[in-house]
Amino acid sequence: MQQRDKIKPILFSVIKHTPKDELKRQIPKDIVSGIMVAIVALPLSIALGIASGVGPEQGLYTAIVAGFVIALFGGSRVNVSGPTAAFAAIVAGIVATDGLEGLVAATIIAGVLLVLMGLFKLGAIIRFIPYTITTGFTAGIAVTLLIGQLKDLLGLSFPEGTPTVDTADKLSAIAANAGTFNVEALVVGVVCLVILFGWPRINERIPSSLVALVAGIALVNGLDMNVNTIGD
Repeated sequence: MQQRDKIKPILFSVIKHTPKDELKRQIPKDIVSGIMVAIVALPLSIALGIASGVGPEQGLYTAIVAGFVIALFGGSRVNVSGPTAAFAAIVAGIVATDGLEGLVAATIIAGVLLVLMGLFKLGAIIRFIPYTITTGFTAGIAVTLLIGQLKDLLGLSFPEGTPTVDTADKLSAIAANAGTFNVEALVVGVVCLVILFGWPRINERIPSSLVALVAGIALVNGLDMNVNTIGD
């Protein structure tokens, strides 16, 4: 019986072996936590979908499907799943060269490799990876994402077909189209950034990204600002 429990999704094992009184206390907390993570993850997934070179709908679909799959088949009772920005630049390169078909193939290959690494307990190899490589990689991704977001922060418009895969291409496109600068888009971006960094000092229970999202929507719609939206 214990051997069969090991191959079951952790969700079923937790429900089976956890006392009923503890489940009654924990399930409402988990539901609230799940709702909060979903509220934060969905707009983030839309943004990362755009940053990855696909449409916002692909980011939305991925967040919904992956969230349910990871929660159902995950191996930890304290697992939290959500979108990650670390691979946005890599995904954008795959989409630019091989399209969505190449992205699907790369995703399947990556999934198979992760399963094999788990079966052969290769996660321990991370102990031999230098800390400088990990931090350097993460910092490089952060710079790439920052440069990629300058277009929307400044409200710039690029002609159709403008190459924006490489960071150097993005910088060239920004410089070449600086004349399309939209001050209203910058105002919305700055207000959202102020909220993102300042809101935790006011209230830590409500995510700052959720407050920034609502504030941005209220600004654009309430003041009828000339700013591109996801629908555009």
